[in-house]
Amino acid sequence: MTQQTELVTLSAAQMAEAINAGEVSSRELVEAQLAAIDAAEPSIQAFLQVSRDQALQQADDFDARRQSGDVDGLPELAGVPIAVKDMIVTKGIATTAASKILEGWIPPYDATVVRKLKHAGMPILGKTNLDEFAQGSSTEHSAYQTTHNPWDTSRVPGGSGGGSASAVAAFEAPLALGTDTGGSIRQPGALTGTVGVKPTYGGVSRFGAIAMASSLDQIGPVSRTVLDAALLHEVIGGYDERDSTSIPKPLGKLADAAREGQRQDLHGMRVGLVKEIGGEGFQPGVEARFREAVSALEAMGAEVVEVSCPHFSYSLGAYYIIMPSEVSSNLARYDGMRYGLRVMPPEGKAQTAANMMAATREQGFGDEVKRRIILGTYALSAGYYDAWYGSAQKVRTLIIRDFAQAFEQVDVLVSPTSPSTAFKFGEKMDDPLTMYLNDVATIPANLAGVPAMSIPAGLSDDGLPVGFQFFAPQMKDEVMYKPAAALEAALLEQQHGPIWQSMNTPWLDGLNK
Repeated sequence: MTQQTELVTLSAAQMAEAINAGEVSSRELVEAQLAAIDAAEPSIQAFLQVSRDQALQQADDFDARRQSGDVDGLPELAGVPIAVKDMIVTKGIATTAASKILEGWIPPYDATVVRKLKHAGMPILGKTNLDEFAQGSSTEHSAYQTTHNPWDTSRVPGGSGGGSASAVAAFEAPLALGTDTGGSIRQPGALTGTVGVKPTYGGVSRFGAIAMASSLDQIGPVSRTVLDAALLHEVIGGYDERDSTSIPKPLGKLADAAREGQRQDLHGMRVGLVKEIGGEGFQPGVEARFREAVSALEAMGAEVVEVSCPHFSYSLGAYYIIMPSEVSSNLARYDGMRYGLRVMPPEGKAQTAANMMAATREQGFGDEVKRRIILGTYALSAGYYDAWYGSAQKVRTLIIRDFAQAFEQVDVLVSPTSPSTAFKFGEKMDDPLTMYLNDVATIPANLAGVPAMSIPAGLSDDGLPVGFQFFAPQMKDEVMYKPAAALEAALLEQQHGPIWQSMNTPWLDGLNK
């Protein structure tokens, strides 16, 4: 491999070690990642915007700071580059939520997580693609481009955060940030062979995350290893007074838990198999890899028991009432009046504010966003609020209780992450209900606010990645990092290396030539 290829295939933790050892500078890492982006983007299309000049300047600033010895208090990942989902605002870098209605909008401020990345000296490579306003499970609903799965570019990378997942899987970035409302970090993680984490709701500030469904949205890490996710989680997590839902409690020792897990000793840990997630509707290869991973947990000393969460079967229905209702409310602000797109009514139609708003929304929003606004507006309308939205919130309470009762019996819960491996483009576009079923395993965590993580569990019979999901109790995110890291290490030994070694990456062949 060439030098730049060697650099971009390092884990984020290995990059940090190389920086600290003086073997590589932050600028050299950024230059290598930018070269990988240039090579991969014609095939992958993970980035909506590459912030080349800003990333190089941030790297130079960090290198100068390190040269002067001013690195006290910086996190382990200092100097390691990162990509950011375009649902998270970045000062001076266009933020669009992959929608025409925000085309060209340059925020005057940074999200709290972005501010933390900058304080940590982590250069921002650019903004990644997504389903418009994070509404989708395939990244086919972006207003600008379609992101491709690096394992098979004729297939989707999952969604809504397919851009972040594909960028990390294709070695365009060692790390990325995503947002997870119903599985938008974890489901793309499963489909692209990456690690995706949804932290406890309120454990990472949402200030500066463009709202989709405020009671469900959560920013989280995307990475290639569990340890990398833990290190990034520690950078972005913690209390933020600017977020009214932020929890004023310190994070657990996430990286320590991941490193402890790498020793592959799970004696004393109780693992619960969620009875209601799996079986009918799940691809046989997904089920097979899941069962093999469960056996690996048992081999490392974990006690595995089946746990029933009876109301999980209602989670999909409850979510697709609560989420569109909040979408309807949150997206009402995009009216053409204050910022973003403005479309005037056609000639012959009254030039009123109402007609201008209608014209703006008609042209600015895509089909899936319109569909969810209509669903949510209906659910919140007079005469239907109690029957639909009120009932869905009652089901949500029951799901929260299911988790609470389960965690009285076990330390973590496990399930497959996605019912299937990556599907072909267009395969589910004409059937929204079938598309929504992709989130059946991930939605319960968002409804309950508990942390959850997807890690690669090997390849299915079709040669595509399968995801394995962990759930942990609220504000005990560290509990899931230990078994996740243990399973990752065990599977690495069984597979004789990471699964990405099986991925064809022609875009890396020409680096540094």
